[in-house]
Amino acid sequence: MTDIGATFRALHIKGDPLLMVNVWDGGSAKMMATMGAKALATSSAAHAFTLGRPDGGTLTRDEALAHAQDIVSATPLPVQGDFENGFGDDPETCAETVRMAAEIGLAGICIEDTALPDQTAYDFDLAVERIAAAAAAARGLGHDFVLTARADGILTGAYDTDEAIRRLRAFEAAGADCLYAPLPPDMAALARICAATTAPVNALVAGPFNRHTQAEFANIGVARLSLGSALSRITHRAIYDAATAMFGSGDFSALQKGISSDIIDDLLT
Repeated sequence: MTDIGATFRALHIKGDPLLMVNVWDGGSAKMMATMGAKALATSSAAHAFTLGRPDGGTLTRDEALAHAQDIVSATPLPVQGDFENGFGDDPETCAETVRMAAEIGLAGICIEDTALPDQTAYDFDLAVERIAAAAAAARGLGHDFVLTARADGILTGAYDTDEAIRRLRAFEAAGADCLYAPLPPDMAALARICAATTAPVNALVAGPFNRHTQAEFANIGVARLSLGSALSRITHRAIYDAATAMFGSGDFSALQKGISSDIIDDLLT
């Protein structure tokens, strides 16, 4: 039997970044797998959008697990779960989330240091304890499992790059397998993060980082690229623009831009 966690871990190569594509249903998962993805991930925002909710702590653990299981079953690719803050403040809840994620076939999950639904960061010591508990649970599974520790304070405005690096170093020492600080100020700051740690670093391709190529990320030592909700937001942009024209002026021309069913059918079979 294939150890999906080991397969996932082997794809993390510093300087040769894996493109891990965040998807939101079985169809998007199958499309990305057919088009060349080597690993997939859920997106808390994209999942929340499918339920008619905003992002940021609006999902329950049971909902996230059921959604992730749908993605896992859609393709044979490794899948990471975007499990926000582990669905609880205390370290044991994070550990339990790891065990439950492994049971449904996820190859790994990420846990962030934001006390959702608030945007405040957990105290440094508690943040590290949470990752240590999650890492211990991962190592006790009997098979490989990739734990990504997120320092989200740059993204939320809770702290700066220096504090993110301090936290990421502590997360690595606590047993995290991959490190992630979404949307640092620029590529120079991202390069600092990569240089300051030895574990693989994930970079979010969103915002100003959309302007950079995979080769540019490779050159600064990134090991993994993720899209977050960016791909989902493209679909929402298409819906928004088409609906604005339809309801605003009765213009249906945007509907001509749709992809043919033959192409979609080929991608899904």
